[in-house]
Amino acid sequence: MNRRRLLQVALVVTGLAALLLYPLMRLWPSGWAWSPSQHEYELMMVGIYATLGVFLLIAARKPEAHTSLIWFTVWSSVVHGGIMAVQAFVDSTEHGHLVGDVPALFIIAAVLAALTPRQSTSRIRHGSDQR
Repeated sequence: MNRRRLLQVALVVTGLAALLLYPLMRLWPSGWAWSPSQHEYELMMVGIYATLGVFLLIAARKPEAHTSLIWFTVWSSVVHGGIMAVQAFVDSTEHGHLVGDVPALFIIAAVLAALTPRQSTSRIRHGSDQR
């Protein structure tokens, strides 16, 4: 399997995982939902991640046309996972996240970063980018 095909698979898996956030929060709350349960916050996160999931599924068809979205997913996952890791370490009632959504975010970021091609800066400087 070539790198592009692996990236497509990773985007589909990540997109589906984002769409499954709400069931994960219900089935494994200690690893995916923050205490005390805050329904409004949870729905906001579900909405954001469901939207991202749909766009990642679209990006899987032609990843090279959606590198900005993929890199946004990488870096937002690193930032989100980092903040959550600190909060889970500080608050002992939230340690379950250290084996749930925190590693999931870092794994998503690492896999997508490893598989997503980096755009050549010389290509940009010479104006051969897509216009």
